[in-house]
Formats: sequence, C-alpha cells, structure tokens
Amino acid sequence: QGPLVESGGGLVQPGGSLRLSCRAPRMILSTFSASIMGWYRQAPGKERDLVATFTERGTPNYADSVKGRFTISRDMSRKTVYLQMNDLAPEDTAVYYCKRNYDGRDDWGQGTQVTVSS
Repeated sequence: QGPLVESGGGLVQPGGSLRLSCRAPRMILSTFSASIMGWYRQAPGKERDLVATFTERGTPNYADSVKGRFTISRDMSRKTVYLQMNDLAPEDTAVYYCKRNYDGRDDWGQGTQVTVSS
C-alpha cells in the first residue's frame, strides 16, 4: 500500500455528483498537517492537470474549469482529503490522482477513474 490511497471514483451521469477520498494511513498526523495536498486529473491522451489544491496557507485553489462545481476539503483527524464533485460533465472524465507535497518531495496516489457518461 502506497502513502496515499484514493477511492470514490466510478461511473456517473452528466449532472451527477461524486466524492473522492484520499487517505494517508501511514502518515503521522503532524506530517499530514504540514503537507500540501491536492487533486489532479489526467484524461486519455492529455497531460496531468491541477484540479484543486490547498495552498501553503491552507486556502483552496481551483482550476477555472471546476470552480463553483468542485470543493476540496480535509479532515485532519482522519488524515483524509476529499474532492466533492457536483454537476459533473463528460469533460470531467479522467483518472483523478491525489498528490502530497512535503519537504520538497511529491507523492502520488494510484489514481481513481471517474467516468461521466449517459
């Protein structure tokens, strides 16, 4: 098991919602709290792009394409970061990855597939 474990992907119809989770089961709480956590996605044939992330100040930052539809949040006690995705569209179809940046190093989860289709 890697340092980050994603879940929550699946098939959803346009206009639907999904919530992705990213757990850090082996990370101590102080390290998780000091990490910059974010979500990225990669569609077939495209580069991996930022979806949402927390800044160093702990404020959320979103890609323009998801503003108003997606919300990033975190539960420190569970060492988990969430991505609530509402009003999903076919162009949101991608593999979604969780990323942790800590002490100059990036760790990635294994990815979870999100497919938006009728």
